[in-house]
Amino acid sequence: MGIRRQSRICALQLLFQWDIHGSTEHWLADYWTQHPAASDVREFAEQIVEGVMARHDEIDALLGKLAANWTIARMPIVDRNILRMGLYELLWLPDVPAKVTMNEAIELAKQFADDETKRFVNGILDKVLKDDPRLEGKRADLAAAGHGEK
Repeated sequence: MGIRRQSRICALQLLFQWDIHGSTEHWLADYWTQHPAASDVREFAEQIVEGVMARHDEIDALLGKLAANWTIARMPIVDRNILRMGLYELLWLPDVPAKVTMNEAIELAKQFADDETKRFVNGILDKVLKDDPRLEGKRADLAAAGHGEK
């Protein structure tokens, strides 16, 4: 398993706890004690977690607009945190290609949720990728990569 995949799994577990407890002050250090990880795994996981927490309101507002007939509160905790991570990566991590973000979010859904979640995550992230003006560069990179495979 790659470093970033391990990081994303850790980040999902951390965001799950954050979502339940509303803060990280009493358990974050314990998480790393109980789940020792290489420094690069921990660094990328914490980058995702801190980014999602810092942009939580903006991410959830966007997610609320995109998820027809769903409120954030009604979504299963795992689903909404996979989506939060994916949106954060798409919108605020320019070094992570869109295709990687999409694939990794779907893999997390396969591992921690169900087939319906996999389709839901794919649909939401695909819509953001196609429609959000901030992602023009990632769309161009994706199109260029697609042309290179033909």
